[in-house]
Amino acid sequence: MDVRSLRYALTLAEELHFGRAARAHYIAAQPFGRRIQELERELGVKLFERTSRRVALTPAGERFLPRARRVLAEMDELMRTAEGDHAEPVLRVGVLGFGLADRWAATRTLLATHHPELELSYRELDWVTQYDAVRTGEVDVAVLHDVGGADDLLVEPVMNTARCAVVPAESELAGAGRLSAADIADVPRVKLVGQPGLADWGGAPTRRDVEVRSPAHVATAVATTGRIGFHGEPATRFFPHPGVRYLPLEGPDPVVAIASRRNDRRDTVAAFRRATLASPAADSLAAAQAEDAVES
Repeated sequence: MDVRSLRYALTLAEELHFGRAARAHYIAAQPFGRRIQELERELGVKLFERTSRRVALTPAGERFLPRARRVLAEMDELMRTAEGDHAEPVLRVGVLGFGLADRWAATRTLLATHHPELELSYRELDWVTQYDAVRTGEVDVAVLHDVGGADDLLVEPVMNTARCAVVPAESELAGAGRLSAADIADVPRVKLVGQPGLADWGGAPTRRDVEVRSPAHVATAVATTGRIGFHGEPATRFFPHPGVRYLPLEGPDPVVAIASRRNDRRDTVAAFRRATLASPAADSLAAAQAEDAVES
């Protein structure tokens, strides 16, 4: 049982409407509903009665959710206590897919130089959870694919990466140097599942959807089904797969961003943001120093 599902259930108990409750967490109603169903299956009871006209708490829901609210309040208090303890600074970093890609080394070097006491802890994110993991405090900061819908968070773009189509290696498209929107207009594709803005970037899916929730699984879904997918250019290096080809594709570039809670003033979060945003300059300096060394 995870904290996020409990928060979803509490919001649904307040709104008694799946659409409004999902919007409160900045996700689509379908993945929101799945999380509620998974929670009910795990508990072995129905928390909500659903009809075409209304949502209502079941007797089990009326007993369970007040207890869940108390547990979450206690967890939030524990989190605030932990955030005030700087004896062992550990920063929980949520990462979607390849995250900072080639900039990880420079970011870690900057942190090690200026904050040697800081330890980074890794949490895997997907498109469904990337914003909510920050909101609920599951992670302190996230490196994610910014697709909008997170105005309540502090989100700063780090880099744009070129957009790619992921096509089966045996496809007629695989030999193309570059693809346009017209080239793939009628080609079946995988559905990227997450916040509503993801559909604007990944394109509308065709019928009989093949759903993918994580960038790490796009290539495998393409190789398995023969459909096409979408990715950022660093995937060619971080997610290679013998069954697919990555081809440049016209359209909006993926935006890699860092996100944290707006009211989070901790030095560790600020340090990570500074190091991430400064990493391109650090990389350029390291490259220049390497060239000088070779010339001398």
